[in-house]
Amino acid sequence: MMRGQSVWAVAVRKPNGDVAQVSRHVDSAMARHRWLRIPVVRGVVALGESLSIGFRALSVSAQYAAQVESEDDNQGGTVAVDGTTVEGADAADGPVTTELSRGAIIFSFLIAIGFAILLFKVGPALITNWIGIDAGWFVIVEGLIRVTVFVVYLSAISLIPDLRRVFQYHSAEHKAINAYEAGLELTPANVQRQSRIHPRCGTAFLLWVMVIAIFVFAFFGKPVWYWLVVERILLLPVIAGIAYELIRYAGKHTDKRWLMIALAPGLWLQRLTTRECTLDQCEVSIRALQEVLELEKQARPEAKNVEVMA
Repeated sequence: MMRGQSVWAVAVRKPNGDVAQVSRHVDSAMARHRWLRIPVVRGVVALGESLSIGFRALSVSAQYAAQVESEDDNQGGTVAVDGTTVEGADAADGPVTTELSRGAIIFSFLIAIGFAILLFKVGPALITNWIGIDAGWFVIVEGLIRVTVFVVYLSAISLIPDLRRVFQYHSAEHKAINAYEAGLELTPANVQRQSRIHPRCGTAFLLWVMVIAIFVFAFFGKPVWYWLVVERILLLPVIAGIAYELIRYAGKHTDKRWLMIALAPGLWLQRLTTRECTLDQCEVSIRALQEVLELEKQARPEAKNVEVMA
């Protein structure tokens, strides 16, 4: 999945080996409301929009996968595509245009955010409180526990075969963007040779959310456990907004050596969420990137450079 300023696109390898792609315009609330573009606030909005697009992209790919299962279960029969019934064994090659409903996206968003808050915010805070750490060291120990839980979690899920494949596609996305930003021709061979690390990656963002949280929570000391839980939840948007500004600045100043050194831990962490990809996977990432670049040039012909995120 690739996202530009005004469009996003997802490419999927179909059962017959072809690559299908679906693109949508980005209906950003920041384009309609000026106050949402205020620094820090825009980070919270961008995070919400990115999660929404991510869920929509996953629903598209899941529907293509469901077509394979439907073909296996309906040899010579019928397959439902986009609410209609397609006759014949080739139905699994039909296009996918439906997505998750707004209600389904909101429900998925709440489940995902709730799990993340419980595991990476509330959990470490309550564990540190239970251990009985003094107020002076509380936020530091809590931060170390939080980062440890995060790294262990990423390491554990990377052992799951299906998620390992997801991490390979994540790598292919980074490599395609790196090749584009280097001015190279977008071929699978050129893309595969690129680094699988990129400064605008969400993994680096998540790590900086945890690091920045240490400094923000330091202002509040060690409250009683119930206020501890409330603070960790209510301050999350502020922390996410600050982290967004940092990653946004870093993405525009990759030539600054001191900045890259400061961001190095986040870049190293991407080695857990990316795996070396194949040429076939690079081809899929190229198709999504090319779709975004073409549509962005149509929408904004005056733009000299198109900033793309995976």
